[in-house]
Amino acid sequence: MTAQQAVQQATAYFDSGEFQRILARRVAQRTESQRDDRDSELQRYLQDEIGPQLIALGFTLHFIDNAEAANRPFLVAVRIEDPMLPTLLSYGHGDVVFGDDENWRDGLSPWQMVEEGDRWYARGSADNKGQHCVNLAALEQVFALRGSSLGFNCKILFEMGEEISSPGLAQLCQQHGELLQADLFIASDGPRLNAVRPTLFLGSRGAVNFRLTVNARDNAYHSGNWGGLLSNPGTQLANAIASLVNAQGVLQVEALKPNSLTPQVRDILGDIGVGGMPGDPDIDVHWGEPGLTPTERLYGWNTLEVLSFLTGNPARPMNAIPGSATAVCQLRFVVGTDWENLAQHVRAHLHQHGFDYVEVEFMRGSPATRLDPTDPLVNWVLTSMVETSGKKPALLPNLGGSLPNDVFSDILGLPTLWVPHSYPACGQHGVNEHMLKSIAREGLQIMTRLLWDLGEQGTELVAQHRAHVGGGQ
Repeated sequence: MTAQQAVQQATAYFDSGEFQRILARRVAQRTESQRDDRDSELQRYLQDEIGPQLIALGFTLHFIDNAEAANRPFLVAVRIEDPMLPTLLSYGHGDVVFGDDENWRDGLSPWQMVEEGDRWYARGSADNKGQHCVNLAALEQVFALRGSSLGFNCKILFEMGEEISSPGLAQLCQQHGELLQADLFIASDGPRLNAVRPTLFLGSRGAVNFRLTVNARDNAYHSGNWGGLLSNPGTQLANAIASLVNAQGVLQVEALKPNSLTPQVRDILGDIGVGGMPGDPDIDVHWGEPGLTPTERLYGWNTLEVLSFLTGNPARPMNAIPGSATAVCQLRFVVGTDWENLAQHVRAHLHQHGFDYVEVEFMRGSPATRLDPTDPLVNWVLTSMVETSGKKPALLPNLGGSLPNDVFSDILGLPTLWVPHSYPACGQHGVNEHMLKSIAREGLQIMTRLLWDLGEQGTELVAQHRAHVGGGQ
């Protein structure tokens, strides 16, 4: 049996319709983690859907309670073939965002998969049920073709709270480090660069949310009687925000700019184009950091966004000067950013510009991560993707968005490689979410080849990675 034969067998499995049947059954389960009345569905998905498939592959299952979010459980599945073999850790989440049933277009439901052309519509089809179903199917193909063996050890972590910011995931990895110990991490979440081009990304941008508030007085006062005499918190806050990010969307806080857009990273990103695909919004070419390409702004730089701004009563405006104003802002950032001291940097910047009356509250944040693009594991995955798909894959130093990669890269200390099976216009988190059948098929081919090659070359690949890290590269 060869790698090409394994890919051919996986393709035949996909074309048989069995993959579609399994995915249709799984997306029918209403695993909305943002709701309090779906606890039984969340438990059932791990126990009745994922569990039996992994038991059939010889995995031992560990169901672990979530210390931070009751009824948002974890499953750690472990298969050890030989302690001397390398160990792969993978990941998936079975929870989804709100179904938003009433707003899907006619003929579609979030809980019934509908095929239209190349699209499979259903909630979770892209995020993340379709993606982890691809990877589990690839494991099944390799396991069967090797005669009930993978050729490597494998551990899989499933969570049911990713859509509520993964509560308890970091604590799980801290407390169960030995159980989750591995040599490398490969998983699938987030989108490809576009629908056509297979993609490998090595981490994610971080995100930190913070609140700005101006409290001038307890009450609103008539704008005719007091206008020009009382400060307007809405006006003050608008100007304070304008000192942080200007009218062209350029971040003005020097202390919050990154130091990691190196010539090497810019060279990698020079091969990447963003936008321009069906369903993509038109890019505002003059928005954001000057001197950078749109790709560099998205994957190599930091952006400050205003997520909400409230002053007075927007629904029923009155002729009154509001007593307060508040805004929630977000910094999306790459590695090399002092994000943990964001509140301190923002306060110092506002003080410098005369906005001492603006209160700054750090709300929540997650770090940015990035595997060294020169790691031998990166070239291995890219080469395998080329040989399988016949396409030049896109290498992204990090995803533009955020996901809990830090628990795998920082807490568990693993080299992280993400191979997504979705695309930017999939409707993730919105209505009419869908997976492209063509991407699922190609994704299964890619993952089958990767896992087959890991069984053939895993020991050598891990040794190369360790030599690279040990050599200070």
